[in-house]
Amino acid sequence: MPELPEVEVVRRGLADHVVGRAIVRADVRGHRVARRHLAGPADLAARLSGTTVAAARRRGKYLWLELDADEALVAHLGMSGQMLVEPADAPLEKHAHAVLDLREADGKQSRQLRFVDQRTFGGLFLDELVPDAFDAREQVPSTVAHIAPDPLEAAYDEAAVVRRMKARHTEVKRALLDQSLVSGIGNIYADEALWRARLHGERVTSTLTKPALAGLLGHARDVMLAALGQGGTSFDALYVNVNGASGYFERSLNAYGREGEPCRRCGRLMRREAFMNRSSFSCPRCQPRPRRRTG
Repeated sequence: MPELPEVEVVRRGLADHVVGRAIVRADVRGHRVARRHLAGPADLAARLSGTTVAAARRRGKYLWLELDADEALVAHLGMSGQMLVEPADAPLEKHAHAVLDLREADGKQSRQLRFVDQRTFGGLFLDELVPDAFDAREQVPSTVAHIAPDPLEAAYDEAAVVRRMKARHTEVKRALLDQSLVSGIGNIYADEALWRARLHGERVTSTLTKPALAGLLGHARDVMLAALGQGGTSFDALYVNVNGASGYFERSLNAYGREGEPCRRCGRLMRREAFMNRSSFSCPRCQPRPRRRTG
């Protein structure tokens, strides 16, 4: 699933190529893409037609387009969702579930925004904009209102996150993935941050010092900024930016997906462990597992 850097790459592409354009006509194909829009695909298409895209926004892994009707078109990318900006006469992708005809500033209709989703876990829906509880100057979709700011946002308060993490008695990797604490850090970048901080994901937050927690969050921010600079992480052709290009940060990963390969810091073979129906990757020497209490 795309994480913060990948979603930010898409958001920037939408800001460059879609913001300021009018949606002349919308075609939403099938109920699955609009399953989160309770009124159905026909209603979604009708309400999108004739609107203008005012801004492209993101919080964590949540992406939305602000419309001039005080609503937001929220895009859930799921496992394989893509937002592609294509010439109107380009061949339609096999898994294109929504097509928005865009009118340029000069009045010409020449491009389309296409939502393509091979695995159909993603979707689109309209949502009302409400005041942002973390930044009084901003608005967010109501479905995003409970999500905490991410480390790249102006509203992000690292000291407050550290205090809340320290007050909890939970595994530190679980805390990194808790969107009510800090958003945008997914499984890949959590493993990368923990490797940089030399911490095992099972370490308990209440046993870590505040400087250690702040350092870990700093590593998470730094690794996501590094990924953003390389266009995100692409393990296959399913994650691309709005122009269809893949990211290259996968080549720079130090932990995630490197089971059996030598640690780039000490040379010990990297391990993989089960974690919440997913996998965690770490170095046995640099990131020793915490001792478990007995009896």
